[in-house]
Amino acid sequence: MIDRLDLEGIARQHGVIGRRPELRLLGACLITGRNVLLEGPVGVGKTALARAVATALARGFVRVDGDGRYTEAKLVGHFDPPGVLERGYQPDLFIPGPLVEAMQRGAVLFVNELNRMPEGVQNVLLPALDEGIVHIPHLGEVRAERGFCVVATQNPAEFVATGHLSEALLDRFELVKLGYQDATEECEIVRQDARTAPSDSIIAQAVAVARATRTDRVRRGASVRAAIAIADLAMALDGDVAAAARIALPTRIELTDPDQVGFDTVLADLEKKTLAQSPAPT
Repeated sequence: MIDRLDLEGIARQHGVIGRRPELRLLGACLITGRNVLLEGPVGVGKTALARAVATALARGFVRVDGDGRYTEAKLVGHFDPPGVLERGYQPDLFIPGPLVEAMQRGAVLFVNELNRMPEGVQNVLLPALDEGIVHIPHLGEVRAERGFCVVATQNPAEFVATGHLSEALLDRFELVKLGYQDATEECEIVRQDARTAPSDSIIAQAVAVARATRTDRVRRGASVRAAIAIADLAMALDGDVAAAARIALPTRIELTDPDQVGFDTVLADLEKKTLAQSPAPT
């Protein structure tokens, strides 16, 4: 059944570099109506993969971003308050939230960083995942159209501001893990997505610096997005990759113990290990 998906076609159409195994697994889940949890660090392409497969299967794509302040009403929907005061709880006054919208359209509900959602909001998903049904006070039962499913993402548990999903919720998902790609594929991504057509040497150095941040002294290393930023900035700084890294990395990495080893020290070490060994930009 999965052979019906043209993985190479999907990759070409959506600019997906590598990730064929993950595309295949995600496609298998959506074709068979399974809900999927994509786990991986920031910037490894979780959203892009989900959107690519949903589009290939002609599904709609409704996105929600996880937030500790997100409410059940935001996810499900609510009645228009002025209208209720005037006419009472009439069906036409209900404003669907992302969950109900995706269910009514038979679309993919994409929940980014599900494990940042409050537990109450996570629990609202359970009947939708189990039976494709949500019960809404004053409105009644909403049933999902064919094709509805949930694709959620979570960062690894060691990331700050993330929590653990309940066993009940995890039992409704299949897990697909995404790690960082190899240096060759990351260079291809930078070449494809950079805004300034950087040279091969600048791309290689930018990727090397970003990859070097993924060490035990860094709790959250830089993703390929950081390498893209470094490459673009280096082009505007006459090839000065070190200067570009110093402004691109502070917002994209988190040190394990910043009081013991500061950012400047870590970056200086990265420069010695990577830039000093790399060819000069051309």
